[in-house]
Amino acid sequence: MSASADELHELRRKYLVRGEFRASNATTWYESIGPATEEVIGHAADCTPDEIAEVVRVANEVQKEWKKTSTLERAETLHEVAREIRARQHETAELQTREMGKPYKESHDEVDWCISAIDYLAEAARHEYGVIHGPTVRGNMQYTIKEPIGVLVVINTYNYPLLLATWEAASAIATGNTVIIKPSQLTSLVTLKYLEAFSALPAGVIQCVTGRRIAGGLVASPDTHGVAFTGGIEVGQKVAKACGEMLKPCLVEASGNDPFIVMPSAPMDVAVQGLAFAAFTNCGQVCTSAERVYVHEDVHDELVERLAEVARSLRIGNGLEAVDMGPMCSVEDRNHYEAAVARAIEQGATAVCGARRPAGLERGFFVQPTVLTDVKPDDDLLQDEIFGPVAPIVKVKSLDEALEYSNRSRYGLGANIHTMDLAEAFRAIDEFEAGMVWVNAPLLDNDAGPFGGRKLSGMGRELGAEGLDLWRHTKLVFIDPSASAHDFWWFPYKDEEAHPNARA
Repeated sequence: MSASADELHELRRKYLVRGEFRASNATTWYESIGPATEEVIGHAADCTPDEIAEVVRVANEVQKEWKKTSTLERAETLHEVAREIRARQHETAELQTREMGKPYKESHDEVDWCISAIDYLAEAARHEYGVIHGPTVRGNMQYTIKEPIGVLVVINTYNYPLLLATWEAASAIATGNTVIIKPSQLTSLVTLKYLEAFSALPAGVIQCVTGRRIAGGLVASPDTHGVAFTGGIEVGQKVAKACGEMLKPCLVEASGNDPFIVMPSAPMDVAVQGLAFAAFTNCGQVCTSAERVYVHEDVHDELVERLAEVARSLRIGNGLEAVDMGPMCSVEDRNHYEAAVARAIEQGATAVCGARRPAGLERGFFVQPTVLTDVKPDDDLLQDEIFGPVAPIVKVKSLDEALEYSNRSRYGLGANIHTMDLAEAFRAIDEFEAGMVWVNAPLLDNDAGPFGGRKLSGMGRELGAEGLDLWRHTKLVFIDPSASAHDFWWFPYKDEEAHPNARA
């Protein structure tokens, strides 16, 4: 094994508690399978109830001190974390590619985005700590202050295991909370390795427990005070219900099924490349992937032909090689993707390219990027998140039709349109039922802007001011420095203010 593989192996069956990577006493564990090789690259523990209880207890203990630190001290510490992540960027990116599968370039970019988010959120948390209000009583001071909620549980998925954990953890830590991360079983080891870079934080500010059936206990615990969940709708609903019963703040990011409209005025070169990226990056395993493509009939045939050319040109293989697309993360995900594409073809779709496994890659969870035409708006493929590299194309006659189909979904995460017609662009912005809209700029993020969706795509926002406030209580304060008598409404009530029939 290479040095990187050895480092993953060293984390076998460990969890992070009070700054220490400790061997779990668990009697059960699960394998981490390299998706490009199907080889076992390590094992992660099903942490025990006692271990989880200890982590929760430590998080609460440490949070009492962490919340007392100044926002400047928190920011400087997080900047130190960001510098350490930068120093480990190559190593971390390689390890993620080994465990998750995405090309090294995409893993390297993801670490860049983590660093950017930490540095931004560290400073954003200093920007606004409350508001002084115009007083309602002369001589009073009336203001709000922001306080941390306590202990945040982060339940993560595998497609961007480092970035999603960072968005949520950095927001919480910068605002004075402590964090417990429960990573996906598919990316447990790289998550643990990544957290080594957080050693500048006081021990226990960030901790990590692994396991397949432990999330429910963390959510339901009366000693955790907020939950950030990324995953599927069904589990997201359970998390939201459990949090609702406890009136516990939660963020639920529960899948997407984003539309992508191409109108005749769009520059074809840009539209094709943008669509190829939106549909196929990270092997389509992106919550904001373009999964429903609505192309105007005037440019439909040209776009299909050129998109298929791009799809056929993508280099597929082990993400540690010179490739554009790696494998899917697990055999279960590949099976789901292949079944969905097969069902679409049964319902009348035409596979212009893809829809099979690439030749010469017998091992690994590889698939070809697929372009489908003759897809009907109500076909099964367009109803749910596919999470795989497929571009299903529906021919439309007008923007009206494209917008109608775009909003005919139980999801509402993001939405795209490519057009040079300003009226079309602003109409789409106004009418898309989505939390984010990209006009000629698919899949961009901004640390300063909120990320999140509507409908069954979830609730709450990550990043920006909204992402910080999700993990803060607002406390309203009234002060009368003179301790004057507020007899304008205290007892005894004046007779002239009584009911007219009762006045003396």
